[in-house]
Amino acid sequence: MLKDFAKLQTFLMVIKEKSFSKASAKLGISQPAVTQQIKFIEEYLDTKIVERKKNGILLTKEGEDLYRIAQKLDKAIVSSEKELLKIINKEFTFVMGASFSIGNYILPNYLGEIKKKINNEVFMNVALSDEIIEQLEDKKIDLALIESPVFKDDIIYREWVEDELVIFSNQPIPKQLKADDLFNFDWICRDEYSHTRKITSEVFEEIGVQCSNFNVLGVLSSPTAIKETILHSDKNAERPLVSIMSRHVITDDIAEGKLFEARIKNYKIERKFYIAYLKERKHDAFVDNVVHYLLSINKV
Repeated sequence: MLKDFAKLQTFLMVIKEKSFSKASAKLGISQPAVTQQIKFIEEYLDTKIVERKKNGILLTKEGEDLYRIAQKLDKAIVSSEKELLKIINKEFTFVMGASFSIGNYILPNYLGEIKKKINNEVFMNVALSDEIIEQLEDKKIDLALIESPVFKDDIIYREWVEDELVIFSNQPIPKQLKADDLFNFDWICRDEYSHTRKITSEVFEEIGVQCSNFNVLGVLSSPTAIKETILHSDKNAERPLVSIMSRHVITDDIAEGKLFEARIKNYKIERKFYIAYLKERKHDAFVDNVVHYLLSINKV
């Protein structure tokens, strides 16, 4: 079984996520596949290693012993991968594609470390999620980080980090907004093809609000353009100028008191960011090393 470490990696992910379903999303495989791999380990060892509980996963004594062994193996493999990359010593530019929020505000913080992990130059393309997936399929990029999975049969998708969309302004606004409150603002909206626009429209429909009835002053495609427009709008205007944005984009501005955030009452607009790469590169040492590093980042 040790020669097939993928099953032990699945076991480690189940324990980390405390859930079979969450582990399947992180690993980019189906939940039945996760269950089957855990069952294989239990049959191989002829003992129970995990028990499913309402509040998560509980390790048996044998499971705890296996967990310690699997952790040691995982560290050894990560170390060996670094040595392997040195042996390959292939000089090339690793190209990453990212959607706007990720590419402009999250990924730049980690490019230096990614460069160290693969000992090569790293370049980044930024575009809409649909366009990034097209670039991945056309083999113009090696790895994609997107806001929403554009499902294709030849691509593996791995859940990465959590994101939340919030309403924000450069004026103090109520932290909890009712549907009627949304009509008291002027709006800057995202273009109709953006994932942000799509999922916020779904929430608006649920609360009986039509975007077309807002007082929209502009429609922009770039999160940076939207943020800068609102940052530099009139702070004394009778009607605050607002938009909806990934909290990752405006976290620093909120902390510095330059922007103020709000949420729709009884709603939290959440989504996942995803890592995507071609199935044919599933065992590529460079892709695997970058994916492993990105998944090790617990909080962005």
